[in-house]
Amino acid sequence: MLSLQGKVAVVTGAGSVGDPGSKIYGNGKATAVLFARQGASVFLVDLNEAAVAETKALIEAEGGTCATHKCDMMVAADVQEMVQACVDRFKRIDILVNNVGGSAPGDPVSMSEEVWDRQIDFNLKTAFLGCKYAIPVMLETGGGAIVNIASVAGLRNDFLSGRSHVGYSASKAGVIQLSRSVAGTYAKKGIRANTVVPGLMHTPLVQYRLARTVGGNDAQKLIDARNAAVPMGHMGDAWDVAHAVLFLASDEARFITATEIIVDGGSSATMP
Repeated sequence: MLSLQGKVAVVTGAGSVGDPGSKIYGNGKATAVLFARQGASVFLVDLNEAAVAETKALIEAEGGTCATHKCDMMVAADVQEMVQACVDRFKRIDILVNNVGGSAPGDPVSMSEEVWDRQIDFNLKTAFLGCKYAIPVMLETGGGAIVNIASVAGLRNDFLSGRSHVGYSASKAGVIQLSRSVAGTYAKKGIRANTVVPGLMHTPLVQYRLARTVGGNDAQKLIDARNAAVPMGHMGDAWDVAHAVLFLASDEARFITATEIIVDGGSSATMP
């Protein structure tokens, strides 16, 4: 089940921040490794060459097939070049996982216009550009599957936390609607588009960025607080996201399009 044998998958944001050799993976890294284990040839895309090289080494050590490409997913020419490089290497694209993104704090008054613009570009434009240039390739070979990564911040508002990230919330809501719109447009042409919506996840970003920006440089205190905020009593991790992505990308999900899988341990059900 859930075999990707013979499939070519583009995974953006396939590296992870943090120390080399860390056992804590980011969503893109876990997804890429899992795809390779299921038989896909994986085209690993990231702006950080060292980080994506580590993902490549992990896949190849397990006998998987992959290639890497440095790309700024916010730049159209770079994305177009990346897609062509994948076609040159693997001849096709069957799966696209748009995983680039990140949050910046701020409400409409405190957030600068520059930060707002970057949030929209980083979280939403990257997914748009991935679709823009990968879809024509998919159409040439009879279809494909697109999985975009959003966030529960695009569905619900956590007013109790006292934090606002208006750009992130708006852009991730946009990712969900982008998936739905793409799905409707290409439903009769063999292309499915869905969204995975993660909640609180224990990824490298918690320790290497959030601990500094919202956790007072106390990573364990932040981790404990995030665990306590989840109805299940603990955060998920990148593998939880990756398995949801794998299902939506697989042929077992052939009749599933224009929808979302929420991976959050029940968190969004408790939000306003």
